[in-house]
Amino acid sequence: MTLTRESLSPRTTKSQETKGRRGRTADPVRANRRLLPRAGETLSDRGNDRLRHVFYVDDPTGKLQAAWNVKEQLRALLRTGSLEDAGTAKKRLQELVEHAARPETTRLWRTVCRWWKEIEVLIVTGATTAKVEANNTAIKHLKRTGRGFVNSRNYSTRIMLRSAARTAA
Repeated sequence: MTLTRESLSPRTTKSQETKGRRGRTADPVRANRRLLPRAGETLSDRGNDRLRHVFYVDDPTGKLQAAWNVKEQLRALLRTGSLEDAGTAKKRLQELVEHAARPETTRLWRTVCRWWKEIEVLIVTGATTAKVEANNTAIKHLKRTGRGFVNSRNYSTRIMLRSAARTAA
């Protein structure tokens, strides 16, 4: 077997599949790749025009726009200030998920339903665990660095090996 650059690549991008090369700035998909994850209200008029153009030209099935609408509705739901508004936003989210009919959006909908009580707490109190999670991550990073493990994969491997050695003994 001959090793080529393509066979060593861990994943192939859409540009590599269709054009046989990496994406370039002039490629519409590459030029507009940052529009979809952005919040809709943070887009400028030019960004909104570009996004509409992407949906019109590059999304003939409408699946991409449907998924984007689901994402924006979830953001709207999480920004609501009352449980009544959240209930209305949740119903709208369900409609958009059903319209999108994508496995990803259906999975997202199931997750929202599973976590609904926690989402209600977030809406009522505005309290999140973000600060706690950030502190835990910082503590773990300091611990790894203090023990000389800068590479987290190496750190995990050593922990598993040590645990296996203790179990075997």
